[in-house]
Amino acid sequence: MKTYVSNGMSALGDATRRAIFELLAEGPSPVGELARELPVTRPAVSQHLKVLKEAGLVIDHQEGTRRLYQLNPEGVGALRAYFDQFWNRALRAFKQAVEQGQEEEQ
Repeated sequence: MKTYVSNGMSALGDATRRAIFELLAEGPSPVGELARELPVTRPAVSQHLKVLKEAGLVIDHQEGTRRLYQLNPEGVGALRAYFDQFWNRALRAFKQAVEQGQEEEQ
């Protein structure tokens, strides 16, 4: 899981890869369709997809003569679990600070 998180966060550090990631959240897509939605070339999209795939955030499969890319549920799930854990810790700390502040006021 840690590999998905560290590699995934690094991969999503690039604005073009985040845009590709967001487009793939809408559903599977071939490189050409992704490239039409972005201000980069088709070869550049392919390189960004390679990085996302190596990070475990994207998978691909052959469909006829096309290769379709889609989000990898396992990699996305690992990122989500990380952020959920982080968010839950932050909420607990906030709750504790509020409760401590209320006790001090009394």
